Amino acid sequence: VQLQASGGGLVQPGGSLRLACTVSAGTPSDYALAWFRQAPGNEREFVAALRWGGGRYAYADSVKGRFTISRDNAKNTVYLQMNRLNPEDTSVYYCAARIRWTTNYRSTSEYDYWGQGTQVTVSS
Repeated sequence: VQLQASGGGLVQPGGSLRLACTVSAGTPSDYALAWFRQAPGNEREFVAALRWGGGRYAYADSVKGRFTISRDNAKNTVYLQMNRLNPEDTSVYYCAARIRWTTNYRSTSEYDYWGQGTQVTVSS
């Protein structure tokens, strides 16, 4: 399984970006797909996750109400729509996949596959 992340860039505070993560292999319904982020000097932190077959969505408190995770089954792609961005959202964003949904979705150690990361910079 390979994950290809894209969509990062430079955006002004208050702006929006949409990240995409394409999964190379088929995505059984119980897959967990997640976004994490890592700023310089910080640990990688959970942002959002979903169960590919539906029914499970989760967000970090810091992004709830601003970010939305979604999927396109036909394109084997998971998205992260990021609105009302602020400078604290500046990070490298990574997508991750796990073969089976877990209630421990916030932990990086739970994920089997990782994308290469895409830089998001929020600055005026």
